[in-house]
Amino acid sequence: MLLERIYDEDLSQASYVVGCQGSGEAVVVDPRRDVGVYLGLAERHGLAIVAVTETHVHADYLSGTRELAAATGAQVYLSGEGGADWQYGFAGRRLHDGEALTVGEVTLTALHTPGHTPEHLSFLVTDGAFAGEAGYLLSGDFVFAGDLGRPDLLDEAAGGVETRFAGAGQVFGSLREKFLTLPDHVQVFPAHGAGSACGKALGALPSTTVGYERRYAWWAPYLAAGDQEGFVAELLAGQPDAHAYFARMKRQNLAGPVVLGRRAPLAELAGEAVRADLEADRVTFVDTRSVGAVHAGTVPGSLSVPVPERAATYGAWAYDPETDSRPLVLLARGQDQAQDLWDHLVRVGVDDVVGYVSSLEGLPLVQPGTVCPAGLEGMEHAVLLDVRNRSEHAAGTIPGAEQLSAGRVLWHQDELPARGRIVTFCQSGVRNAVASAALRRAGFDVVELEGSYDGWLQEQARRSAASS
Repeated sequence: MLLERIYDEDLSQASYVVGCQGSGEAVVVDPRRDVGVYLGLAERHGLAIVAVTETHVHADYLSGTRELAAATGAQVYLSGEGGADWQYGFAGRRLHDGEALTVGEVTLTALHTPGHTPEHLSFLVTDGAFAGEAGYLLSGDFVFAGDLGRPDLLDEAAGGVETRFAGAGQVFGSLREKFLTLPDHVQVFPAHGAGSACGKALGALPSTTVGYERRYAWWAPYLAAGDQEGFVAELLAGQPDAHAYFARMKRQNLAGPVVLGRRAPLAELAGEAVRADLEADRVTFVDTRSVGAVHAGTVPGSLSVPVPERAATYGAWAYDPETDSRPLVLLARGQDQAQDLWDHLVRVGVDDVVGYVSSLEGLPLVQPGTVCPAGLEGMEHAVLLDVRNRSEHAAGTIPGAEQLSAGRVLWHQDELPARGRIVTFCQSGVRNAVASAALRRAGFDVVELEGSYDGWLQEQARRSAASS
């Protein structure tokens, strides 16, 4: 049996290729939308992808299930659990608790493990050529290494009302009735790692075991004592802000993401043509340089993705394709980087990219407004905005600052003053660059705090040392 983990550092997301070398067949679980990585892996191992499935309706990325099925002819398998509101809107065989799909001598048995979402499935994997019982669990967003999938996203991102308490109770039941009934030796492979917003304390380890989690997980004492009330309170406490684009992912994944098919390579565009499109407001420019480089001069109205390797995350924070019809022009070092950026963007449904430029030559430039920490006290502003997460803000912030996380600012403009200057900051300046550029493009007067909160802390330390 082949069990290969494909990990996306951008979204902290894992998908899996499970294959039987004897039959030359494979199934892909939780694929992302740029499917070349699966096609290449299958070709290297001499496997045909005959099935594709997913553990649940994802919120943090756009599923590649339909894309991969269209590219390979694979049979789609989807959860049939969760009730009428959670039935997928596209074709595929429905799996229910205890039902299985097979590839050669490998069997994936569906376990209904609701809580993170009502329809959630985990997959027990049995290598029939080696053993007569399951040795692996693809746990999706149910059990992570050291943590559990959050049950509040339906409230936070899908329009639910107080569903978190029922969801947390379902997680408790799924642990008791499904997870803890498995043997200790079963290896657990989750769909996310550290950095994902699908939980609050995900470990960086790629896998764990049932026995290890049973013995050491934070939730184990609650299960051992049968303390569901305490478990629910602890699970719901301190969950990070849910990114606003999650709502779009839920809707599109439930209905069925658009199939892109083979995408032609992005073309390099002439600076003169891009300048004309910018002046006519026909395109949206994406500056992928560092925060410092952007502060030295960037295209007016551009978006900022200061870490190109996180283009999916930051692109989804800064650009909403449901409300902005202007296609993107990327700043990239060359065609390879441009294509990689586009691959990241399609993972979150930002598909409309018309090309790239390799320099800013010939384009209009402007310096974004900034203020140093020492000058903050003397600057008139309508609001001082902390774009970090709630937990970071609660742990310490600049006096008088209000909080609205960078992944939510574009969708919650009604919480910001329509007039007056907004001074923004995060921890070091990266998230702040993303949020401030998006707000400027939306028409707000935004000034970035140089060095962000770290810079402000350093200024306070300098003042303290000077006065002592």
